[in-house]
Amino acid sequence: MTRARVRRTTRRRSFRSAAPAVALLLASALATRSDRAEARPAFNVAYNVGSAAYQQGKHALAAEHLSFALRHWPLLSAVAHLKPTAQQRLATSRAQVGALAVTVNAPLAEVLVDGKPAGKAPLAGELFVEPGEHTVEARLDGYAPAQTSVRVGRGETAAVTLTMAATKGDGARAPAGEARGHGSSAAQPVAKPGQHVPGPAHVEQRSWVPVIALGAASAVALGVGVGMTVAANDATAEARSQQEAIFAGDGGCLESPAFAGACREFRRTTRRSDDLSNAAVVTYAASGAMAITALALALWPRESEAGRAAVRVVPGFGVRSAGIAVQTTW
Repeated sequence: MTRARVRRTTRRRSFRSAAPAVALLLASALATRSDRAEARPAFNVAYNVGSAAYQQGKHALAAEHLSFALRHWPLLSAVAHLKPTAQQRLATSRAQVGALAVTVNAPLAEVLVDGKPAGKAPLAGELFVEPGEHTVEARLDGYAPAQTSVRVGRGETAAVTLTMAATKGDGARAPAGEARGHGSSAAQPVAKPGQHVPGPAHVEQRSWVPVIALGAASAVALGVGVGMTVAANDATAEARSQQEAIFAGDGGCLESPAFAGACREFRRTTRRSDDLSNAAVVTYAASGAMAITALALALWPRESEAGRAAVRVVPGFGVRSAGIAVQTTW
């Protein structure tokens, strides 16, 4: 095996080993958000994240995403061959963790496991946790919080039923933060005749679809850029070998007609190396732009409808350039 082939094999192996780590890093960033349960990734994103977590030995995260992917698996022949792999990996991960089947009597109640949001009732599926004891809680405005502790073993499923009692009084419902923090509701302003009193501002729920889509696209662009860089390096090494062969025959590309064919091949390889290098730079820039846009969307503060400014972050790409445009109105 030549040295160039060894270098290509080593680079491919390095890229394949790094790809799951990149996908898992994106998944971990989303998983650490306090409102992670609002995210609704596409089935293919969930499959890729679950597979990356499976390869890294994070079975609870793998089971969560693989089960979501299987629940939303499309009837397409192009992805049918991946479904048995997803089922096998889910079964393996499921045997390493515990599951909680949570039922709450109050629809839309927020379910928390060990203080972290896990979704709103009714939940679409089981919640996967590490073996051991966990605290499950349900909260909803107008209801007293319900909480219980449960112990679940490896490969086991524990049924958890939370019954929430409505608080007394129709008009005494306090905002969730005040009810949990002080146990009392703030006084509402009284409208005088002919005077309009604005109601509480409605906070818009954040959509995680653009963040997940941009994050996945950034990871794909990063992978493409790495592949182009590897191909450019291989083309450079090949051009260098062709140049050395011409020089070894005491020839040159300016005054040696006998080496005209070799010189044409050398110039073609050099142009291919330059084109791949330029394409890799553009792809890296696009990946960075999409990653920055995803981060900006994830960290952009929520505002009420009364004071919300319309903001749009639009990525832009060209043949040799990439960037983002921020559009806003007040």
